[in-house]
Amino acid sequence: MTEPTAAAPAPLFGASDIRRLAEEIGIRPTKTLGQNFVIDGNTIRRIVSVANIGPHETVLEVGPGLGSLTLGLLDAAKSVVAVEIDPVLAAKLPETVNEWRPESAGDFHLVQADAMRVTSLPVEPTAIVANLPYNVAVPVVLHLLQHFPSLQHGLVMVQDEVADRLAAGPGSKTYGVPSVKAAWYSSMRKAGVIGMNVFWPAPKIHSGLVAFTRRQPPVTTATREQVFAVIDAAFAQRRKTLRAALAGWAGSAAEAERCLLAAGVDPTARGEVIDVAAFARIAEAREAKA
Repeated sequence: MTEPTAAAPAPLFGASDIRRLAEEIGIRPTKTLGQNFVIDGNTIRRIVSVANIGPHETVLEVGPGLGSLTLGLLDAAKSVVAVEIDPVLAAKLPETVNEWRPESAGDFHLVQADAMRVTSLPVEPTAIVANLPYNVAVPVVLHLLQHFPSLQHGLVMVQDEVADRLAAGPGSKTYGVPSVKAAWYSSMRKAGVIGMNVFWPAPKIHSGLVAFTRRQPPVTTATREQVFAVIDAAFAQRRKTLRAALAGWAGSAAEAERCLLAAGVDPTARGEVIDVAAFARIAEAREAKA
């Protein structure tokens, strides 16, 4: 008795498919929008696998481009909401989904918009998986985590250096504003590196995968805006002690020292060695006096 053969995986784009689609709509990837299209199906499968998407989930994809990752996400998730800023690419996407995944066309939702301005979506997403333009990766991630609390986990592909910054912990050389602000919303970790040759056009540097899991922000009476103001001030002059770096924020070096001591933070420490909970305590110490 012969064993039943496993169904072949659904086809994904290769380099020739990407170039053909781009030629059909008369586009060339632009540096302005940070467009680098994935042309390797195995890379798409790897991203979807690492993202750990469940069949019940709605995935938010930012910057779907020509749809190479979109197809892989439709295979894994219940539905996909794609946000695309480029009107030409956005117009082509539904047609591509209809051609390559006709059975999933009803589960695909397109929003033509700037992801930095999106505050509502047609379906509530539970995860984000995206190949983000290098120049806007951090603000887009922070904006989406802020405005969509339904996002419980995700995986973003960004410039490798940006990936290191997002995933860095206190004391690391790459720890900074992106690291601390991301930690307000979630735990982030580096989940892999992607080579240059799987993109068209090939970028000059590697890309990094960053996985995140939503968690509650630190318990504090300070608002997110108040905490983020402390973070910005601390890293604006990152080589200075916190007493000096926060003097402008607090109104004086003496007041900065008072807030730091009240928060249990050494005034001679630098911002790069304390975690998001400590920044929250510093903000709270100032507001408590006010």
